[in-house]
Amino acid sequence: MTPAAGTPSPVRAPDISVRYGDAWDLAETLEPASIDCIVTSPPYWGLRDYGHPEQFGLEPTPQEYVAKLVDLFARLRPALKDEGTVWLNLGDSYSGTTGRQTITPQTAYLTGRAGGEPRGPARKTLEYEESQAGFRDYGHLKPKDLVGIPWRVAFALQEDGWWLRSDIIWAKPNPMPESVTDRPTKSHEYIFLLSKSQRYYFDQDAVREPSVYPDDNRKARQKQADYDAMNGQSGQLRAVINPLNARTYPERNIRTVWSLSTRPYSGAHFAVFPPEIPERCIKAGCPEGGTVLDPFAGSGTTLEVARKLGRNSIGFELNEEYRALIDDRLKQGVLV
Repeated sequence: MTPAAGTPSPVRAPDISVRYGDAWDLAETLEPASIDCIVTSPPYWGLRDYGHPEQFGLEPTPQEYVAKLVDLFARLRPALKDEGTVWLNLGDSYSGTTGRQTITPQTAYLTGRAGGEPRGPARKTLEYEESQAGFRDYGHLKPKDLVGIPWRVAFALQEDGWWLRSDIIWAKPNPMPESVTDRPTKSHEYIFLLSKSQRYYFDQDAVREPSVYPDDNRKARQKQADYDAMNGQSGQLRAVINPLNARTYPERNIRTVWSLSTRPYSGAHFAVFPPEIPERCIKAGCPEGGTVLDPFAGSGTTLEVARKLGRNSIGFELNEEYRALIDDRLKQGVLV
């Protein structure tokens, strides 16, 4: 039946597809050039045991962790459109002090041990017995060394052909306290923006943020006028040299430090990935009606945010324990 003239067409709800299994295998099932944007937070190296024999993050060395992640994105590359982007959230960890993997406050939070007892699928703290050969395999890491996993991954992806466009600091106003006395308390993680091609989709206007000072533009124009007066440059000439100076905005381009609090989730997965992170990534990196992929879907935060923003989404999840949680969450439209 044809709608009457003037009747708006019904808006189709975004598609959501959750596929359970190994992300490396599922990557091969994606249609070529079907994904606009990848937004994900993989399990961090050596920080949590999810209780699954095929889980990612328990590789014996950082090098193996990095290589496996690079291989995953190589498999995902054909499915990503040429103008597509990757937004990759990664945290770091420290080398052990007594031949064992240390429990950082980040680890304790992720495993639910902040109160002393583990809960949920994160069943146990990881302890790896290491020989001197083991330390050599770790790339000459010494006791108490910061492993540097985020940048190891970023540089490896760059070497594999990805464009490394930005490093974003996720600053946490409410970090877990640390008992260390010989270094600052860890209170940030990284979000890397990578692209498949030199030219890619990025909607700058969708993620503009309020200017810190309402009169930023007026002050900038006054400084420019003072400079021009001292250097004998007319405003007309300056407009020719840099015509963009004539454009003013009540908002500014989004910065590379995002201050966002963590939000513990009482369900089976600890959502330390606040919804504001995928929201910004999706708004900037995926056109309306496009498709977002999260190869480590977890509790489904990225999928739910994508739906609220009118984007289709595909999620991969290895652990079947999250099926009921994801289904219930998407049904209710609940964000943590």
